[in-house]
Amino acid sequence: MIESTGYQSGFANEFATEGVAGALPVGRNSPQKVAHGLYAEQVSGTAFTAPRRENRRSWLYRMRPAAMHGTFAPFAQPNFHNDFDNGPITPDQLRWSPLPLPAAPTDFIEGLFTMAGNGSPAGQHGVGIHLYAANRDMDGRYFYDADGELLIVPQQGRLHIETELGVLDVAPQEIAIVPRGIRFRVALPDGASRGYVCENFGALMRLPDLGPIGSNGLANPRDFLTPNAAYEDREGDFELIAKFQGHLWRASIGHSPLDVVAWHGNYAPCKYDLRHFNTIGSISYDHPDPSIFTVLTSPSDTPGTANLDFVVFPPRWLVAQDTFRPPWFHRNVASEFMGLVTGVYDAKAEGFAPGGASLHNCMSGHGPDAATFDKASNADLSKPDVIKDTMAFMFETRAVIRPTAQAIDAAHRQRDYQDCWKGLKKHFVSPR
Repeated sequence: MIESTGYQSGFANEFATEGVAGALPVGRNSPQKVAHGLYAEQVSGTAFTAPRRENRRSWLYRMRPAAMHGTFAPFAQPNFHNDFDNGPITPDQLRWSPLPLPAAPTDFIEGLFTMAGNGSPAGQHGVGIHLYAANRDMDGRYFYDADGELLIVPQQGRLHIETELGVLDVAPQEIAIVPRGIRFRVALPDGASRGYVCENFGALMRLPDLGPIGSNGLANPRDFLTPNAAYEDREGDFELIAKFQGHLWRASIGHSPLDVVAWHGNYAPCKYDLRHFNTIGSISYDHPDPSIFTVLTSPSDTPGTANLDFVVFPPRWLVAQDTFRPPWFHRNVASEFMGLVTGVYDAKAEGFAPGGASLHNCMSGHGPDAATFDKASNADLSKPDVIKDTMAFMFETRAVIRPTAQAIDAAHRQRDYQDCWKGLKKHFVSPR
């Protein structure tokens, strides 16, 4: 197991780090001979000619080139896929209880369960949304996703993510971002673990513009931590799993692909503690739009409309006066997939448990359940409402999020979800 050697601060900054002194070339990227007998290799996450402010690439100095592995053959993991783009889908509001933890030995890749998505890797837009439940380390197995960058949200148990560019130790209420194509392995320091994964097929995630908020607020770039170089010099009978165009493939590999001794660039994995999010809210009246809770965004080709927004609902104070303080009833042109890491979500009294999920698609009405509505409608607004010990989040997309057949048929889907609104009564009395 590779041990973490620390982190560098900043989001999409230019980094330089070496696990062995002198491994990084000085003044050039690909000298005729790299120090220590290493190979120079560039990994590009954007087009070569992308504008400098958007260009993402890193130079890796590694023991063997990434081209060295056996021939790929199909790999069977039927629950992890992108088969969400066929046939009619229901406009019903949907909700699921937590994904059950496995009884049999199951690693991170084996434990992935595709819930929903839209778009495609081929079209380079949209997202795949998955849950994971695992109870063993990836032993002798490495993985990379050629289809999209991965946003990993642990809910139960820490993840020790060993990547080509270093180690991410990620706990619940933190997130990890693994760029498209970067190879990694996941170990489970706490044993059985569970969480969420969003696979972004579109433009790379970035911090949202702040607009009238100004120069500070929401997620701060310096709170994103990128790992220092940490390499694995190991040979053996291993396997490399790839996700390519919605399908999984397996190749034999006789060495660890986590053999990058040094690297520099701005295309790298990182982690972020959601508790560092600087929440913005109303101190006068009305409940602001949820866009003020955006941590990261993947822009689309339509200005102001995201391919993906990652939104978080952390602990905060509610002080607005003459206002219904929880999220109001609403219907959106966007579609929302929600998860809960810990605590209670303030718009639901029960049924939405940590590790669970809900899907409210385009123009499907949703909002607080009857118990929350009654409580908030009669609350004493002369006092602040302190929401604490909670962390909910949302994957929001401009396109309809299509649930998979296995998610619709899952035993842990709450088929009585709509009942939470049955207690809402008609109070209007016509004057006529």
